[in-house]
Amino acid sequence: MLLAVRVIPRAKKTDVAGTRDDALLVRLAAPPVDGAANDALVGFLAARLHVPRRAVRIVSGERGRRKRVAIAGVTADRVRAALQ
Repeated sequence: MLLAVRVIPRAKKTDVAGTRDDALLVRLAAPPVDGAANDALVGFLAARLHVPRRAVRIVSGERGRRKRVAIAGVTADRVRAALQ
């Protein structure tokens, strides 16, 4: 499954903050330095969806706020339920 994500780094805490521009809005406590925000995003999504970290991969947007994330082994309904 592919998921459009918009991230806001350096937030107070890591959590889902709704949607923006047809993408899931995720606030990350990690800074956007040396891939820390990307690692935090992958870990956060893996934990929320109960999948291993290797099942979550950033397909595009590694250096920007808008990202496309591929998640293996889950359905769209499961993602919607876990991230609301």
